Amino acid sequence: MSKAKSLILTGFFIALGIVLPMAFHGIPYGGQIFSPMHIPVLLSGLVLGPVFGLICGVLTPFLSSTLTGMPPATFLPAMTVELGAFGLVGGLLMRYLPIRHYVPATYLSLIGAMLTGRIVAGIANALIFQLGNYSLQIWVTSHFVRSLPGIVLHIVVVPLVYFALRRAGLVHTSI
Repeated sequence: MSKAKSLILTGFFIALGIVLPMAFHGIPYGGQIFSPMHIPVLLSGLVLGPVFGLICGVLTPFLSSTLTGMPPATFLPAMTVELGAFGLVGGLLMRYLPIRHYVPATYLSLIGAMLTGRIVAGIANALIFQLGNYSLQIWVTSHFVRSLPGIVLHIVVVPLVYFALRRAGLVHTSI
């Protein structure tokens, strides 16, 4: 895929990452529960690779916070590293996993990115942003228990969209 096309798609995924959460914020705690901003960032890593996935993951929460106030500034640093890891790791795994069939590669890349991003966000919260006030229980509750509906949504929706893009010939990978 050309760099120009990758840049355009990165912009599209960033825009989607700003607009999509607005639909969920009509539901009480919808943004926290369903994590709709994660969907386009995860897709960008799978579709565009690690570099553009990282760019999308870092810029999306920053631009969304600047333009819409969501996420709030207190959550922005942890979300930035989490989503950056989503895009980077999803792209790396999709490109370099030694799996030759795209279905298992997609699911393993997605789950690997989701776990890595949550671990990175937990470490960032514990070491940098909430020094001394962050526990394993808070991390598990906020990144797994409360967001379980979002995790399920991501595991269902992201691969379906990726597979549809692939069938439409819009994703060109070596797998």
